[in-house]
Formats: sequence, C-alpha cells, structure tokens
Amino acid sequence: MVKAKQKSLSPEDLDHLRAELAQGRPPMVWFTAAAVGVEAGRSAKVLAFTEPEEGDFIQVRPTGAKDELSFSPGELTLEKPAPRKKAPAKPTPAPEPTPEPAPIEYPYEPEPRPVPAKTTPKPAPEPKPEPKPASPVRPARKQAKPAEVTVTLTSTAEGEWTVDVQTGAKRVLKAAPVAASAVAQASKLLLPEVEEAVEGVLSAARERHMARVEQLRAELEAAQRALDELTG
Repeated sequence: MVKAKQKSLSPEDLDHLRAELAQGRPPMVWFTAAAVGVEAGRSAKVLAFTEPEEGDFIQVRPTGAKDELSFSPGELTLEKPAPRKKAPAKPTPAPEPTPEPAPIEYPYEPEPRPVPAKTTPKPAPEPKPEPKPASPVRPARKQAKPAEVTVTLTSTAEGEWTVDVQTGAKRVLKAAPVAASAVAQASKLLLPEVEEAVEGVLSAARERHMARVEQLRAELEAAQRALDELTG
C-alpha cells in the first residue's frame, strides 16, 4: 500500500497559524518526512515566527521535549497522520509432546562386577556474547535562533527622555520615561559620537531651563517690589 504524501505548510496555513498565536492559542503541527532530526508524524506546538521569513523561521516545541527548534514550512504540516495499526499477535504454537523415555534393559549378571569410578565431565565453554549493533547516529538538533533586540532612546525639546524596547517582532516596552541623568551616564559608556549627541541635547535643554528660571526670577522680584509698595 502506497502512503499519500503529506502536504507541507502553504501561505494560507501560515496565516492561520499566525492568527491562532495572536489569539493566545499555540496551534499544533506535525513533522513531515522532510523534517531533519525528528520522526515523521510527531506533533509539536508552534511558538513564534522569526523575521525575515527565510529558511527555518518557524519556532516549535516537539511534544514531550523542552527544546525550541526552528523548521521550514516544507518540514511541517497541518494534516494529522493516521494512527498506526498494530500487527495481529501470532498464535502461540502448541507444545510438542515429550516422548516417553525408552525402558532400559539390564543384562543378567551372575557375579557382581566392579563399578568404574565416575569421571566429572568438563563444563562446556560459555558462549561468547554477540556484539551489540551500533546505534544510528542522530543528526544534531537545530537550535532556535535568538531574537534581535532593538533599544531606541527619544528626547523632547524640554529634555525629557523615553525608551522603546523591541524583541524580534514583539514590542516589550513603549515610551517608558527615563531620567536624563541615567541617559547621560549610559552615553559615556558607549561610543564618543553617542556621548556627543546626548550631551548636545542635554546642553540645549539646560539653556532653555536656565532662561526660564531667569525669567521667573525677574517676575518674582517685580511682584515682590509691587507687594512692598502696597504694604509700605
């Protein structure tokens, strides 16, 4: 009987898997005969899709395993394989009847004869154990590719800073406020060009705030003089 070839993942299947992940339901897939390092027909859960969509960009965890592996669409399918049929057990043959021992006839001896000494038979040599067949070498499993991390610092005209963090295609932090002093300290540990750019933004913000302080101080002094004249 010829087995039908399993259909690998199509673009429509990939869209369906992404929709399931977006709903928080890790979908199930099965390995095809083209999968390397795993048995065909074994199931797995889809965990994520890496970018760009080239080569092994589908991250899965095989059933019963803890490792996260990457595979291509040609190595996976949505078609669940049919369960394997067990071979019928062979009937146990009936034991052959044990033949009855033939009667031993002893000749008549008128006079007793000396009994010969018993000799101890030599033990038979033990059979040598047969060499065990060498186990097949399994190919190394594919390790999941680490996701790229992007950190973006953004400044405002008032000298305020925010940070965005993105892991692969997922944004884990968006517009979180960061102290300007922390940004200045971090820039000193990086390249001189980074420190120079950050220092330029901080200097401009300091000048604006100093001008604002001077303006407020002058307005406060004028208000104080007016108050003194009214109370004097």
